[in-house]
Amino acid sequence: MKSIWGENFSNVARNNRPSPIREMLAVIKQPGMISFAGGMPAPEIFPIEQFYEGAHILKDDGADLLQYGTTEGYPPLKEFLASWTAPRMGRTVGLDEMLITTGSQQALDLFAWSMIDEGDYVIVEDPSYLAALTVFFNHGGKFLGVPMDGEGMQIELLPGIIEKARSEGKKVKFIYTIVNFQNPGGATMSLARRKRLVEISKKYSIPVFEDDPYGYVRYDGEHLPSIFSFHDGDGVVYAGSFSKILSPGTRVGWITGPKEIIRNLTVFKQGTDLCSSPITQALVAEYCAKGYLDSHLPVIIDNYRVKRDAMEQSFKKHLAPLGITWVKPEGGFFYWLNVPSVNTNDLFKKAIEKKVAFVPGAPFCPVEGSGMHNARLCYTFPTPEVIEDGVARLAEAIGELAIPAM
Repeated sequence: MKSIWGENFSNVARNNRPSPIREMLAVIKQPGMISFAGGMPAPEIFPIEQFYEGAHILKDDGADLLQYGTTEGYPPLKEFLASWTAPRMGRTVGLDEMLITTGSQQALDLFAWSMIDEGDYVIVEDPSYLAALTVFFNHGGKFLGVPMDGEGMQIELLPGIIEKARSEGKKVKFIYTIVNFQNPGGATMSLARRKRLVEISKKYSIPVFEDDPYGYVRYDGEHLPSIFSFHDGDGVVYAGSFSKILSPGTRVGWITGPKEIIRNLTVFKQGTDLCSSPITQALVAEYCAKGYLDSHLPVIIDNYRVKRDAMEQSFKKHLAPLGITWVKPEGGFFYWLNVPSVNTNDLFKKAIEKKVAFVPGAPFCPVEGSGMHNARLCYTFPTPEVIEDGVARLAEAIGELAIPAM
């Protein structure tokens, strides 16, 4: 008997793409499992007491905060962000150039609503953020992948990719890039490439979506200017999030860009959730106004730097002798392993037997068949001791697959 639901699903629902990370959660939650899979912050450094101090706003302004808020976002939070992000953005943006979103994931979805028609093409890094690929795909988008190296997207390849696509009648709508400590690749786009990307954006009239959820979580080196700051026109939108610099549970993100696109995103947001939670926005704004965001960021950075360094040393000890390579991230949450000796889909199954989990590379790659020898590992959640144990188990699994037992 056919399901009454299946017969009535939309074409999008029939062809949507679920997250493989969510699909593997049941496996990852097995007792004794060491997980490097999910990109989760460390709960032990959540600023619970500092955040709780803002609860007085419910007594002070509860009548307003318990009501519907404006779709554009809570003004005090937008005012703080406009000032706080000014050094990175190159100027203090106007409040009508910013939209508060329910996490930066919503910014991706709203942007897709505004930009993608069925069959349109999006230029993305190869590999790229899995959830962004999912959103663009579910909106009917197709992909043109640009290889990466230690300096991020190989920008010099872009003109050829764009011109070839246009000669084939493909409509390229925008370029999506994660410039700092890329998820999953770990690389940071160099200053020269950022400037060149702006030149290409202008030449071919293709806008850029600059996704920067990790940019403020830098362990080494100096902060780099945003792509947004180099574009003197209106060709870049910039998305940020409190998920990695405060907590993911706040579900507060923001997107900055030209008034025209922000107005468009706002209209779509009205039809999506009306507004992001006024209470949560106000709590975040109060936390920031007290100076806690700036004072707590070093705590986050110091905690994660130790774990990044622990994973780096474990890789050198256990994985380098096996011919495995990687880019050491200057910040962020992830390592991207190149495992030439085995298929990482097979490795995942073997690693689960050893009670250690990661995410195989293929789902992050827009090009069919790529990523089969890659793996993403997150280091922010486990302790250094657990990281050492997990990497040792992973090396054992790789060794058993690379050199089958006789």
